[in-house]
Amino acid sequence: MPFLQTAEVRLHYRDLGDGEPLILLHGLGSSGADWAFQAESLGSQFRLIVPDLRGSGLSDSPPGPYSIAQFAGDVWDLLDGLKIERTHLMGFSLGGAVAMEMALQRPHAIARLMTINTLPSYRLDSWRKRMELVSQIALVRGFGMRRLASLAARRLFREPHQEPMRRRVVEVVGNTPRRPYLDTVRALAQWCSLDRLPALQSEMLMLAGEHDYTPLAEKRSYAERFGAKFAVVGGSRHGTPFDSATACNAVALAFFRGEPLPQADTLVMDAPERSPMRAPAGF
Repeated sequence: MPFLQTAEVRLHYRDLGDGEPLILLHGLGSSGADWAFQAESLGSQFRLIVPDLRGSGLSDSPPGPYSIAQFAGDVWDLLDGLKIERTHLMGFSLGGAVAMEMALQRPHAIARLMTINTLPSYRLDSWRKRMELVSQIALVRGFGMRRLASLAARRLFREPHQEPMRRRVVEVVGNTPRRPYLDTVRALAQWCSLDRLPALQSEMLMLAGEHDYTPLAEKRSYAERFGAKFAVVGGSRHGTPFDSATACNAVALAFFRGEPLPQADTLVMDAPERSPMRAPAGF
């Protein structure tokens, strides 16, 4: 398993495929293994660099506090070590925030930027966001990561055929250490890029699940405000790379190859017969 030692932290990463580099950044409480259902499709066209962020997966978990800028700097250190000067970026949820921060730290170094179910600000500017943060912290402190994971699994994947996805959430998030998880939650709650996004130089696409936690109208308004492309996956909730792998992969391939996006009516959640029972082996 490859690791790279930066000035502050040792990062675990995966390096597979050939072509232009494409960095995949995972969601909260997970690791680069989030991208198991995208690796084969995207790896046939791109060189995929898939890190575990600090505090996640097999990467180091130094004492906090953490910040989104810090996560982004870690990944840039990794890319510098791999001598990658220009790249595409795709991030899911937390990873989308890190991807945007990376693109703002080095605007000239990003060719195309795609986020999945991500907002450009997570500051606590509404009662809903404040309640989300308070409830997460209280739940983890009072009942532990396993209980949080069980509730998150049912919220993310509600369909009967998605039971394997629910089990994976419980296994992965339920075994995440409490301290770095909470440090990461707090880092996200303090992050905002709204006043800096006009500095982006890369083409940007925001992909959203129809039933994600935050309203489509909010994400669509941000896309319009900053000139980003916007696409919706019908029926999907927050876990779009998992419950809608077919649509997610089709959109990503088209976007990063500079091709027209698939027709909107083809972007739908995977049907039961197409939903994976387990992650592909070897990723």
